[in-house]
Amino acid sequence: MTTHPVDLRSDTVTRPTPGMRRAMATAEVGDDLFGEDPTVRALEDRLADLFGFPGALFVPSGVMANQIALRLLAAPGQEIVCDAEAHILAHEEGSPARYGGIQTRTVSGERGLLSPEAVRRILRPGNAYTVGTRALALEQTHTRAGGTVYPLETLRALRRLTARSGTAVHIDGARIWNAHAATRTPLSAYGAPVADTLAVCLSKGLGAPAGSVLLMAGEHLARARSLRHGLGGGMRQAGILAAAGLHALDHHLERVAEDHDHARLLAEGLREAGCSVRDPETNIVLVDTPGAEDVVRRAAWEGVLVTAPGPDVLRLVTHLDVGRRACRRAVEVLAAAVRADRREKSGPAQTEPAPQGKESEAA
Repeated sequence: MTTHPVDLRSDTVTRPTPGMRRAMATAEVGDDLFGEDPTVRALEDRLADLFGFPGALFVPSGVMANQIALRLLAAPGQEIVCDAEAHILAHEEGSPARYGGIQTRTVSGERGLLSPEAVRRILRPGNAYTVGTRALALEQTHTRAGGTVYPLETLRALRRLTARSGTAVHIDGARIWNAHAATRTPLSAYGAPVADTLAVCLSKGLGAPAGSVLLMAGEHLARARSLRHGLGGGMRQAGILAAAGLHALDHHLERVAEDHDHARLLAEGLREAGCSVRDPETNIVLVDTPGAEDVVRRAAWEGVLVTAPGPDVLRLVTHLDVGRRACRRAVEVLAAAVRADRREKSGPAQTEPAPQGKESEAA
């Protein structure tokens, strides 16, 4: 294995840049549990302004941000609707049910994206005998579908639909930065006009070491702070982490489009090498190949780290620590690993049997 691996497992594997480390080291801090950390307050105010929400809360992780949002919008025994492959279901340890007592109801969207018609058919008004749908949860971009982007018009149509039925909307915007970079849609359009709550992640795409911010209406803020505390997310001098987020917004947001260029470089190179690759919309590349776990192991031995979200799918995620040279190295290693795996699974070449009933010429 090489000493400097090319790590494409996720855009969460980035290391803080020297400038980010300096910002963290010099951050002005206070006790955030008392609401006294000025750097945390500055980060919350910055993101509230960017997305047009009156309330914002800094939390340790995207999972916590999502789960607080769902508990703000749905009480125990009530229902949320989401895509069948949503992050809140596939990657959050059953938390809606475990911690919120919330029932989930799913519909399969095309490439992870729910259409207004599909949502219209599944929403339930609720009555004395049936559970009503309290919230719709969307994901921007959709992780398991390969970083797909909700068009703004679809979000607006879903918002109009849910408003008529009194259903709230939560957006898991962990990679909303990638949607912004891919479409150049203003962040403000992705915020309050189309959602009641929005969770944005600072460690995906932007390169901060930790932290997410939950955006919401002002009346939710006191309860959100209480829920954060109850989940163990109350921090003290959290400005050290918030400073990394502010630095990322200042220095890394505009470069997110470079990750999309690198994803296309990976896709084109692997396709030219004979691999079956789905066209990336943002910074996630999905490669269809049988025995994906075996390919993951072969590539890791050569210093290229990727994941297999399914038995026949590889996932590659670009980020600010992976440049063009690293992408070319990844293409070389992964293409060779896929070819080697195919050869191994096809077995040894078969030779023609000797004619029966007479001696062969070799004899």
